[in-house]
Amino acid sequence: MTTIYDQHLDKNPANFVALSPVSFVERAAEVFGDLPAVIHGHRRYNWAQTRERSARLAAALQAHGIGRGHTVSTMLANTPEMVEAHYAVPALGAVLNTLNTRLDAALLAWQLNHCESEVLITDREFAPVIAAALQLLRQQHGRALLVIDVCDSEYTGLGERVGSHTYEDWIGGHAPLAKLEGPADEWDAIAVSYTSGTTGDPKGVVTHHRGAYLNAVSNAATWTMPHFPRYLWTLPMFHCNGWCFPWTVALLAGTHVCLRKPEAVAILEAMRTHAVDHYCAAPIVHSLIYNAPAALREGIPQGVRGMVAGAAPPAAMIEGMAGIGFAITHVYGLTEVYGPASVAVQRPAWAQQSLAEQTRLNGRQGVRYALQEGMTVMDPQTMAECPADGQTMGEIMFRGNIVMKGYLKNPASSAEAFAGGWFHTGDLAVMEPDRYVKIKDRSKDIIISGGENISSLEVEDALYRHPAVLACAVVAKPDAKWGETPLAYVETRADRSVSAEELIAHCRQWLASYKVPRDIRFEEIPKTSTGKIQKFQLRERARAGTASE
Repeated sequence: MTTIYDQHLDKNPANFVALSPVSFVERAAEVFGDLPAVIHGHRRYNWAQTRERSARLAAALQAHGIGRGHTVSTMLANTPEMVEAHYAVPALGAVLNTLNTRLDAALLAWQLNHCESEVLITDREFAPVIAAALQLLRQQHGRALLVIDVCDSEYTGLGERVGSHTYEDWIGGHAPLAKLEGPADEWDAIAVSYTSGTTGDPKGVVTHHRGAYLNAVSNAATWTMPHFPRYLWTLPMFHCNGWCFPWTVALLAGTHVCLRKPEAVAILEAMRTHAVDHYCAAPIVHSLIYNAPAALREGIPQGVRGMVAGAAPPAAMIEGMAGIGFAITHVYGLTEVYGPASVAVQRPAWAQQSLAEQTRLNGRQGVRYALQEGMTVMDPQTMAECPADGQTMGEIMFRGNIVMKGYLKNPASSAEAFAGGWFHTGDLAVMEPDRYVKIKDRSKDIIISGGENISSLEVEDALYRHPAVLACAVVAKPDAKWGETPLAYVETRADRSVSAEELIAHCRQWLASYKVPRDIRFEEIPKTSTGKIQKFQLRERARAGTASE
């Protein structure tokens, strides 16, 4: 039906522009060009300089023929060049592929081929693995890339050059583009990020300009971030494009404080030196901060705000950060929803609760981001919403503009992920009476013992309450009688010791008897570069150990 509001009121360049986070960079340079944008060691760039360097990178890529739909890959630490790639590549309509710096050569070669990358910008630190990956790419796929070497001023190693140009010479040889512009269609791809690939080949998650724009704004709204924040890069920018914070910082004309590695001494020194007020990290990185000697934390600005993501951050971590005066916001998400897409919004009344109750409330996955259209818990078979009773378990699902386009070259997986008009996360949860969501476990991590479901996260939370536990992970161990029983892998703090018997007795204070781990092993726990524990490796250990017994 046509109405009077459909007549002579068409879109035109004056009243409609496709949403793209690239616009934040142009505005920051235009309005706040003299303000600091990037700090990295002895290097300093203001917003006008950062915009110019990004525009030179865009011009260099364009001169090589890079444009809409072409893929540009990066193998970079958290350096100015990684910030610039997030601004330059999308400005050409090209697609940014940020490689995980801890992958092996075979997987890097597979990903570079799968996304048909044409340019690779790589840090000298990663030269050995990149050289091997490029050789495999040529041998197995007959592909060659333009490779650009970043010789970072803060890297003191001896990494060899593997490319044909150095980054500074390459961008210095091109005049900057007149303007960094987004695409004509906001549905165009902005990035392709690969999942971990713990079962079979990883999947390429394709995100779009509209979603990146909206999630960057949601980050600011969720955190009530002020103008000109000083943001410390403890989170790898290769992980979900840094949860869209490269663009959030530009939106607010803040300062990127770059950090090559998230080590406790370097983190605390950067916070102290540069008056950092915001940072994001996995639980293990927050633990490094509150477990650091008190002397290292002297002089840290008051009221530093940290954002933590993960299936369920340990209660001990939340309490530990509160104990040193850090304000922690808990968010939840996946690569498929641009990083964080829900938040445990802290209501004013929570401040009147006990610390233990505040920890419980803040440890939930919470409610959808302001610009995400839907988040709920559903029965994945019937697609019926679970009651908000805190008991009925279902799968967390999202819907809205902050959901990926789909999986690259994988229509079957995309269709499965979007079945019923919602994105299926694979995370099992309950919805509490206030409609805040609480994860119980990943579907593959639930332990079924004697017909009873045991949440590995619940057992881990009990273990983390012991002061000697630095990190832990609980997986299913095959059992002839019960089917499965909980097996705990534990790393202890350097200044404390504890026996398996003591930990089992400790767990009995918090858990029903059938949930208490029968076996505790003190071993190094495998983690990803973002601090996530790789339970699939531990499950393999558990199965192998059982078979040999």
